[in-house]
Amino acid sequence: MAAKRAERLVNLVIALLGTRQYVTAARIRATVPGYEPDDGTARADEAFKRMFERDKAELREMGVPLETGRTSAFDTEDGYRIARADYELPEITLTGEEAAAVGLALRLWESAQLAGAAHSALVKLKAAGIDVDTSRSIPLQPRLDAGEPAFEPAYAAARDRRLLEFDYRRPEDDDPARRHVQPWGVVAWHGRWYLVGLDLDRQAPRQFRLSRVVGTPTVSGPPNAFQPPADVDLAGIVAGQVSGEEQLVIVRARPGTAVGLRRQAVPLGPSDDGDDLLELKTTEPAALADLLAAYGPDVVVESPTAMRQAVIERLTRLAAMGSAA
Repeated sequence: MAAKRAERLVNLVIALLGTRQYVTAARIRATVPGYEPDDGTARADEAFKRMFERDKAELREMGVPLETGRTSAFDTEDGYRIARADYELPEITLTGEEAAAVGLALRLWESAQLAGAAHSALVKLKAAGIDVDTSRSIPLQPRLDAGEPAFEPAYAAARDRRLLEFDYRRPEDDDPARRHVQPWGVVAWHGRWYLVGLDLDRQAPRQFRLSRVVGTPTVSGPPNAFQPPADVDLAGIVAGQVSGEEQLVIVRARPGTAVGLRRQAVPLGPSDDGDDLLELKTTEPAALADLLAAYGPDVVVESPTAMRQAVIERLTRLAAMGSAA
């Protein structure tokens, strides 16, 4: 919408909200800036009528309750007004927990990109008479700081539905790997930020801890290039792949293999069949399952059963992709 037209519509709304009587089109033409002035010519009259009809239609399409009527029986033509009671939002009521959640959000958006929106929201809530508690304690304290520079580009890419590329280093990797993702959203879990989306290289949903992103992610492609699943549960995906508690995993490794895995494992000695038993600890079972699957037949999971099954599922999927190719 052009700036002049937007300004004219705002002026029209203000004028019609400021009166209880119906205002005629001629009065609107004379008092609302932006309309064709009355110079006595048919051309000017026709231009005003077309402009005013478009404006009325647009206001109604936007949900503005524009009424048509006459103030008294002596009026000879219809006029217009906006019923303030129908136009204004109902009273906003928040519980103590909801107000505290708003306060938490205000503490959260400390980046330059989001601080303005947070401040504007706070002003509007206070103007509506809502007491927003910015200090109340909540058992969740995610924070955005300079230590996670990947947040803003990841957030923007998820918001605009644009593809995202970044280098990602897992604890067990010496070098970061390039990842190509359809970003579905950013979510906090146990005090850390995670990007959740479709890993295009693996064709499976994945979560990525933002603190492990190397450098600045880059977006590619047009906006609205994809749509996340309608029933996607971002927190559920992270909770399923990231455990808040440390898990113990026992694996068997063939002698002389899995050198990288051994760097983060505690050796438990030889197994009955001559393989090496290794003890691993992880808070990200999905990431560890990916790693174990990458070693193929050189590594076998002894326990727990859930980890063994996760590795089998990954190997089965990789085998199916290989045969399809």
